[in-house]
Formats: sequence, structure tokens, C-alpha cells
Amino acid sequence: MQRSPGKNRLRVYLSTPRRPRFVVELALIALGYWVYSLVRNAVPERQSTAVDRAWDLLDLEKSLHIDIEHSVNHAVNGVSWLIVSMNYYYATLHFVVTIGVLVWLYHRHPGRYRAVRTVLFLTTGLALFGYFFFALAPPRLLPGAGYIDTVLVHHTWGSMASGDMKNVSNQYAAMPSMHIGWSTWCALAIVMFARPLWVKVLGVLYPLTTLFVIVATGNHFVLDAVGGWITLAAALGLQRLLNARSAYRFPRYPPDDPRAAATGPPPPRTEATPPQREPVDVSSSP
Repeated sequence: MQRSPGKNRLRVYLSTPRRPRFVVELALIALGYWVYSLVRNAVPERQSTAVDRAWDLLDLEKSLHIDIEHSVNHAVNGVSWLIVSMNYYYATLHFVVTIGVLVWLYHRHPGRYRAVRTVLFLTTGLALFGYFFFALAPPRLLPGAGYIDTVLVHHTWGSMASGDMKNVSNQYAAMPSMHIGWSTWCALAIVMFARPLWVKVLGVLYPLTTLFVIVATGNHFVLDAVGGWITLAAALGLQRLLNARSAYRFPRYPPDDPRAAATGPPPPRTEATPPQREPVDVSSSP
């Protein structure tokens, strides 16, 4: 069965790398984050349901022997400079690093930017379904469990999860963890496209450090992180269907970029007579 011309044209359009436009991309990112924040915070909190689910999730973690949140939370809270640093990490790097990777991709990898950005958008969009259908309390809001809300205890500025800012943020949107989803998205881009080995190593360490931070600050369970990875994996699959190839298989530069020719594959070899060597005069004597 043949594809219709319209579908073929759409498939070619979606799979062809094109130079991103700054104003369009800036508007898409701003609009996307606004919609994400609006929908995330408009989801009914359903406190009792969210708390019950958190207890069920904790029971599941205990059965799997991965319930490390309480011990990590209390151990790190005993080191003031470390937990305060983690509070600021949680509140800021989530945005700073993600925006930084987007800017880097836009300038240094324009042929790949749109597809990789699509993965980020799909990951974030899919997360909204988790927030709506699976309201979940974070460990710090689990009554009687003994977790420490490190932002409240140490009066850390900037977190949307505690203190005065909690009134403008849905406190029960913990599953999946987008701190993990976004940090792993950053790590994939860095590992796949960065050249210096030390940068790749930092890319790998970023989501691992983020996992430690979200657990130590009492903001997520370990399984919330697993939910973030599953969401990212689903987004990668959807992007591949949409663009007909993986985001990480796009060329660095779009075809109309002058740099594409300079970094393109070498021209194919053709059958030709091998170059003749200069004759060596062996008849002359010294």
C-alpha cells in the first residue's frame, strides 16, 4: 500500500533538518513553559489521595529495598553547608542547565536542535498526564513519616516547593520527577554531542547528582525518578516516530548551512588510474 503524497511530504518535512529561528524558538519555549506551569498548577491537589499514594509507594520501595529517602534526608541535613547548597541546586539548576543546553544546541548544533528540543517538549507534556492522573505527595509532606523539609528548616530562598512559594505551586505533582527527566535529557545531549571527555563526564554526573539532591531534600522518592526516566524514554520513542529517526542521528548542521559542507563526509572515491611515480634515473654513475 503506497503512502499518499501528502503524508510523504509531511514525513520528508519532519525528517529534514532545518535551521531554527531564534524568535520562534524563544516564543515556543516561553509558551511551552507557561502552559506547563499553568496546567501543572491547575491540577487539583487531592491531598488525601496524594498522601495515600505516597504511603503505598513507600511500601513498594520497602519491598524492593530501595527506601533510602529517610536515611539520606536525615544524614545530609546534618551537614548545613551541604544541604543548603542542595536546596539552591534544586531551586535553580533545573532551569539554568536546561536553558544552557538549549542555547548550546541552538548555536553549535542547529541541525539537531529542533529534534532534541522536541524530546524535551514531549517529556514535559507527558509529565502533565502523570500530575493529573497520579497526584502524589513528596516525602517531606508525608505526615508522621519523619522527613525533613530542608527548605523550611534552613530558610533557603528560591524553591517553589516550600515556604511562601508553595501557595503558587502544586505540591502534589511529584510523579514523574522532571528534575530527573530534564537533567537526563541534558545528559544525553552532552554525552552525544560534546567533544571533551571531561564535559561528557560532567554530563553523566549531572542526573546522578540531581537524583541525590531530590532525595536528600525530601522532594522526591526514588520511584519518582524512575517515573521521570520512563517519561523521557516514551518521549524519545514518540520523537522518533514523528521525525522518522532518532534526534541524535540528525546532522550537526542543516543542508543550507555553509558549515555543512566543511564538516560533511569526504567525497566518494572513484576508479582512476593511480598516480605515476617519477622515473628514477639509475643509468648515471657517480
